[in-house]
Amino acid sequence: MDVKKIVLEICTYSDEQEWFELKVNWFEPLILGEYVSAMSNAAAYLGKKFAFFVWGINNETHEIVGTEFNQYRHYKGEPYQNFLARNLSPSLNFSFDEEIIDGKRVVLLIIPAATEIPTSFNGSRYIRIGSSKCNLKSYPKREVELFRILSNQVETIETVAAKYQDLTFSKLFAYYGSKGIVLNERTFVKNMGLKNDKGEYNLMAQLLSDNSHIPLRVSIFTGTTKGSDLLSVREFGNNCILYTLDDLLRYGDVINLIRADEKNRVVERKEIPLFDNSAFREAIINAVLHNQWVNGNEPMISVFFDRIEILSRGTIPPSQTMEGFFLGESVPVNVKLSEIFLQLHISEKSGRGVPKIVEVYGREAFTFRENSIVVTIPFTKMRENVGDNIKGEVGDKVGNKVGNKKSLNARRRKMIAEMRNNPNVTTAKLHQILGISTTAVENNISFLKDNGYIERVGARKNGYWKVL
Repeated sequence: MDVKKIVLEICTYSDEQEWFELKVNWFEPLILGEYVSAMSNAAAYLGKKFAFFVWGINNETHEIVGTEFNQYRHYKGEPYQNFLARNLSPSLNFSFDEEIIDGKRVVLLIIPAATEIPTSFNGSRYIRIGSSKCNLKSYPKREVELFRILSNQVETIETVAAKYQDLTFSKLFAYYGSKGIVLNERTFVKNMGLKNDKGEYNLMAQLLSDNSHIPLRVSIFTGTTKGSDLLSVREFGNNCILYTLDDLLRYGDVINLIRADEKNRVVERKEIPLFDNSAFREAIINAVLHNQWVNGNEPMISVFFDRIEILSRGTIPPSQTMEGFFLGESVPVNVKLSEIFLQLHISEKSGRGVPKIVEVYGREAFTFRENSIVVTIPFTKMRENVGDNIKGEVGDKVGNKVGNKKSLNARRRKMIAEMRNNPNVTTAKLHQILGISTTAVENNISFLKDNGYIERVGARKNGYWKVL
């Protein structure tokens, strides 16, 4: 294993991850054993083959500073490595290695991922949550999920065989070449993990092949719901997913019309795009990168009169928290594909995608459904009465309406979005989605009806909501 390559790769991360730990000279024999258990289990949980404990790197700056750590020291009369191996169960083939990098000594503890059952130390099982080491029994949901993973009940794009095995990769080579990276024809399949344990091309290989046999469609509707007329369907795909993604992002430039606001113009007019292109880009990349491809469904992009909806299949990973999600603490759904996107600089390790969308459109841009996540990109509308400092951020984006209607807060905008998507949505369901009391839901519905935003058609029990 190339120690220098691993260490330099770890140093590029801005934050500590669950699969590596950085120290300078630190050594606590028992706690280190607990770390080995936690990181072995975390590696399995995240779909990685190894975790790494590194001495000689500053934990805050990730700068290589060197270490005096002695991996051959004794503990209680025996070599520490023997003590560690004796107290790990099941037996774990860990190893210590060292390297001189930039004239400084670095020690690397290579920790294999758990297999079959979680790794324990001194009879207790541990897990990493963020940068913390925790007892696994304190997190029963993670424990159940870890056992599922170790029993091979969780399928990934790396384990599922491709539907087509006669795959070619000339476009993949061309794409890498356009980024100044040369792939080795003899080793790229192994290095990129394009085959499963049975030696078959996996689903990731199919996605990256010259013909993925997977189309990505952009459906354009004339109105505000899928019940309105379908204007057109643009199909991208049946191509290497990297090129498909580029085509989708370019198509965003096509539909992002730039309009001129002439209201109260004195010197120059203000040009206003239909939507924020950087937020759209991040939403598209995340939808492709984190989509649950193993379920056989691709992301879905729908363009309506007043917004774009970008739907990806699946939900946030079990190891992710909602707060961590919005803060950009990325937990990849498709780990190996995420590494490829990072290598090609399509996405970043900084986890800026979700925070960027939140910065522009707020948390209400995200809707979490049972089996999908939807990002709503509202179109910017120019106001009819604008002062000297036109902000241009009107319409659904900031909750203002033209005319005499009162402004909407984020909760009411989300309620309207749910009614658009499902006109039969019930008060009980809105209570569940919004996380507010039934009384609060009814009060907000009354506000929306009184101010001309919605109308109830038919009886309370058998009717439906009409968004005006």
